[in-house]
Amino acid sequence: MKVFVTGATGVLGRAAVAALVADEHEVLGIARNAAKAALLDAAGATPVSVQLLDVEAMTAALEGCEAVCNLATHIPVGTAGLFRRAWRINDRIRTHGSKVVVAAAREAGVRRLVQESVSLVYGDGGDDWITEESTVSVTRSTDPAAVAEDNASRFDCASTRAVVLRFGLLVGPDPITRWQLSRARAGRTISIGDPNAWAHLLHPEDAGTAVASALTASGGVYNVGAEPVRRTDINQVFADAVGRRQLTSMSRLMVRLGGERLAPLTRSHRVSSAKFHEATGWKPGHDVFDQTWLTDETVR
Repeated sequence: MKVFVTGATGVLGRAAVAALVADEHEVLGIARNAAKAALLDAAGATPVSVQLLDVEAMTAALEGCEAVCNLATHIPVGTAGLFRRAWRINDRIRTHGSKVVVAAAREAGVRRLVQESVSLVYGDGGDDWITEESTVSVTRSTDPAAVAEDNASRFDCASTRAVVLRFGLLVGPDPITRWQLSRARAGRTISIGDPNAWAHLLHPEDAGTAVASALTASGGVYNVGAEPVRRTDINQVFADAVGRRQLTSMSRLMVRLGGERLAPLTRSHRVSSAKFHEATGWKPGHDVFDQTWLTDETVR
């Protein structure tokens, strides 16, 4: 299958490109400069220089493609994420960018769309399992993801299919995990909210294989992640990785100062990925969060 990937050189995109190439798809991806183009070349994909927000250019780029995987994001790292202005690019990519991709894909005759989303859109589930039928509780911080999902749903019809993947929080060889490890080394907290609440995590490699598996799924929304883990266990894994005895959770005062941007991260998300497994056979290679997620490359 000829597959176009937006966000192809990001953490999620690189993992998806690797999985798609491994499955012997013909992969094209957006590369914004020569260095990014070289990265895609080395991964076995064809780099394409195109502006994501230009619908005419995107339509031309998608000509002849059977599927498009819209994985473009621009997530701020560290404390920068506390400020609304740091999210402007990401929010525009998710809202306007997803609209452009849908319009361009329809015009170019693409038959399948895979849209990235996040399980943070769900409300607090306590100890209950969260499925795709569970209530969502959208805030200003998660609204762009909800808009992207809505745009994707407009692509789904009798002749085309849209698959939305609600990913858990990525943990592994990525900038945010490295930032968290640097905080842990300094004895600073990385966990937000009730230590006994559940979190929904996903290793980037497994996010990549999920994107590839989504090409075989029926249209709809699917949760994608490892087995849920309690925050106290997340803290302990990070503490062990950096040689500390333990880490504490972030204070309620800091959470209040973080406002609505942090609010979804304080919720208990015991999310099930059973529906996606049943639909595609996908299973995470990293099914239980432990120190193997924090490789030597990540910890450095």
